[in-house]
Amino acid sequence: MSYKDVYEGWKNDPDTFWMEAAQSLDWVKEPTKALSDENAPLYEWFKDGQINTCYNAVDRHVDAGNGGRVAIIYDSPITGTQKKITYAELQNLTANLGGALEAQGVTKGDRVIIYMPMVSEAIVAMLACSRIGAVHSVVFGGFAANELATRIDDATPKAIIAASCGIEPSGVIAYKPLLDGAIEQATHKPDFTVILQREQLTADMVEGRDLNWHDFQKDITPATCATMNGTDPVYILYTSGTTGQPKGVVRPTAGHIVALNWTMKNIYNVEAGDVFWAASDVGWVVGHSYICYGPLFSGCTTIVFEGKPIGTPDAGTFWRVMEEHKVKTFFTAPTAFRAIKRVDPKGEYVKKYDLSNLNYLFLAGERADPDTIEWAQDQLGVPVVDHWWQTEIGYPAVCNPAGIELMPIKLGSPAVPMPGFDMQILDDEGSELPKGELGAIAIKLPLPPGTLPTLWNAEERYKSSYLEAFPGYYETGDAGYMDEDGYLYIMARTDDVINVAGHRLSTGQMEEVLAGHPDVAECAVLGVKDALKGQLPMGFLCLNAGTEKSHEDVVAECVQLIRKSIGPVAAFKLACVVDRLPKTRSGKILRGVVAKIADGEDWKMPATIDDPTILDEISTALADLGYPQG
Repeated sequence: MSYKDVYEGWKNDPDTFWMEAAQSLDWVKEPTKALSDENAPLYEWFKDGQINTCYNAVDRHVDAGNGGRVAIIYDSPITGTQKKITYAELQNLTANLGGALEAQGVTKGDRVIIYMPMVSEAIVAMLACSRIGAVHSVVFGGFAANELATRIDDATPKAIIAASCGIEPSGVIAYKPLLDGAIEQATHKPDFTVILQREQLTADMVEGRDLNWHDFQKDITPATCATMNGTDPVYILYTSGTTGQPKGVVRPTAGHIVALNWTMKNIYNVEAGDVFWAASDVGWVVGHSYICYGPLFSGCTTIVFEGKPIGTPDAGTFWRVMEEHKVKTFFTAPTAFRAIKRVDPKGEYVKKYDLSNLNYLFLAGERADPDTIEWAQDQLGVPVVDHWWQTEIGYPAVCNPAGIELMPIKLGSPAVPMPGFDMQILDDEGSELPKGELGAIAIKLPLPPGTLPTLWNAEERYKSSYLEAFPGYYETGDAGYMDEDGYLYIMARTDDVINVAGHRLSTGQMEEVLAGHPDVAECAVLGVKDALKGQLPMGFLCLNAGTEKSHEDVVAECVQLIRKSIGPVAAFKLACVVDRLPKTRSGKILRGVVAKIADGEDWKMPATIDDPTILDEISTALADLGYPQG
C-alpha cells in the first residue's frame, strides 16, 4: 500500500485503523473499541482494554521462544565496556527489580523517579516499574538539584532510583550529592532511594533511606506483570514550560504500546531481530520511545550508548558502533552530525568502517538544516529522513514513512503527516490558511493513541496550554506552512522555548534565574543560531543602579547561576550588560527582532517600539559577542 492509501484508510475509519494496529499485541483483555470521546476534549484510547507494558516489551518474546535473542546492547566507549542482555535475561532482571520494589511497598499507581545516566540498568528500572504498574518519571542526569526537587514535589514519588555518578568525556559527575540536595530542598520526601554504585565513584549512603541496587534485590520474590487498564499512566515525563514550572506529560499505557509498536515497522522499517539504535538519552522522550519501549515492543535489539559523537574517542565512534553491532536503522539529533562534520568535514572516519548494514538515518529533536542532511547523505549513502514530533506527542507526527513508502525527500521539510495526525496551518483567529502561508501549526482533535491525554495533576493547565488557543485543535507551539504536496515545513517556535542541541529549554525559566541575581534589575534571554547546537541562549542584563561589580564579573556569576540552577544542558555562556531592553510600548520585549539581528537576518523596525535608539546599543553589544552571524 502507498502512503496515500494508508493515510486515507485511517482518515476514513480511524477506529478500525487503530483496532487493527492493536491486534499484534498481547492483551489481558482486548478492548471493544479504540476511541472514547465522552469527556471531549479529553479523549481516551482503548479505555476498556487491559494490558501490561513490560509483558509486551519483554515477556511475550520469551514466551514465543525468542528468549535467546539479544534485547539490549550496552556500549560505553567512556568506560571501555560492552554488555549484551538477552530477552530472557531482561525478563529476570525486570522481575527481580520489580519484586524488590514491591517488597519495599511500591504498588500499582505509585510514582518512582529514575535519575540515571546511559546505562542498561536505567532501561531495567523503567521496565521494572511498568511491570508492577508503578508510574516512572525519568529525570535527565544533567539537571541540577533544584530541577530535580521540583519534579519530586510534582510527582511525589514513593522511591527514587539513581546511580552514584554519570561519566562524561570531561570527567565523572557525582549524582548522589545532587540527589541528596534535591531531597533536602523538596517538600515531599521519598520513602527510600535505590543507588546503583558505579566503580568510577561510589556514593556515601544515608542510613535508613538509601538502599544498594544489588543488595536490596537479594532473596526476593520475582514480580509478575500487573494487569493495567488501558488508560492507566505508564510514565510521566517533564518538559519545559514557559513559566519555568515543568509540565508533567502523562503517557497512557495501551495507546503508548499500540502507537510505538506501529511506528517501528511502518516508519522505521525494522522488524523483530533487527538492530535499532537511537543515540539519545533516557531522560528525553526519544530515550523513552526509541531506546527503551519501541524497539522492545517489536522484538528488536536496542543499543544503550554511553558516549558522545566526538571525543569518545574520536569522530568515528558512531560508525564503529554501527559496524560492530550491525545497526539497520539509526536515529539521532542533527546536532550530533554537525559536531562530527565540524571535526571530520571530508568524512575520513566514515571510510574506515563497514556500514553496509545501515539502511536509514533518521533525524529529529530540532530542525535539520539542509547542509547537515546533504553531508550525511553524501557520507553514508543512505536515505536521511528528517521527522518531527514532541515530548507531548511521543512519536513521529510528521515523517517520511520508510516502512510504508519512502517518498521524495524535500530538504527543510520533515515530510508528511502520519496516520492519526490531521495537521492544519491556522491564522491567529483559528482559520485555516492556504498552502504556502506561514501560520500556527495545529492538530485537529482527537490526537491519536499514545499522545498526552493530560498533564500530571494539572488538567486545567493542559487545557490552557494546548487546547484553548484554537478550540477543536491541539496547539503545537510551532509555526510553519504546508506546500502543495502536503509536505510540512517547521519554521520557528511560537513561544519562548528554544532548542539547544535537541533539548527544549525555556528562556523564561532562565530569565527567572537571572532575575534572582542581586545586581540584575531586568533581563531577557533569547535563542540565537549556533552552527553546532542549533540554538544557544543569549542573555541581556540590565543592572541595578549603583552596582559596584564589573560587567564581566556579573556576567560570569550569571553564567554560573544558570549552570547551578538548570544545569550544563542549558549551555548558557553568552551574555552582555545593556542599559535598556528593546520593548514595545505595551512593555513586551522584542525578542524576535534582537534574534534576527544576532542571526544576521533581515529585519524591520517595529512600529510599536518605544525607543528605536535602543537597538543601536543592542547591535553594539551583539557585535562585542561576535554577532551577527549569518
